[in-house]
Amino acid sequence: MVDSKVIEAFHMMWGSFPAPVRLIHKNRTVLAVNEIAAGRGMTAGAPCFAFGDPESHKACNANGALATNLGQRMNVAPGKIKFWSPVRDCPDVFVHFTVLIDPEQ
Repeated sequence: MVDSKVIEAFHMMWGSFPAPVRLIHKNRTVLAVNEIAAGRGMTAGAPCFAFGDPESHKACNANGALATNLGQRMNVAPGKIKFWSPVRDCPDVFVHFTVLIDPEQ
């Protein structure tokens, strides 16, 4: 489905990122997860929407990222931002993650 070099590059770039990150195909199959995501029970091969509160997926902007080939972001709560970023030269793949910003740090 996706070249193994793309998955290797994902692990190289996102493997130790301090928040859960997933590489996802446009059909919503998770292709790879970083260490934090794996520690939270996210797995490759599962549909991305199988993890977390179903309500949280209603505002998904993956289609916007794939259609425009531009990263998308959404402020979902104070200090909580979701990102969908298309992968260059892989039109059917995007990276998805959420960042929590602690104003005390």
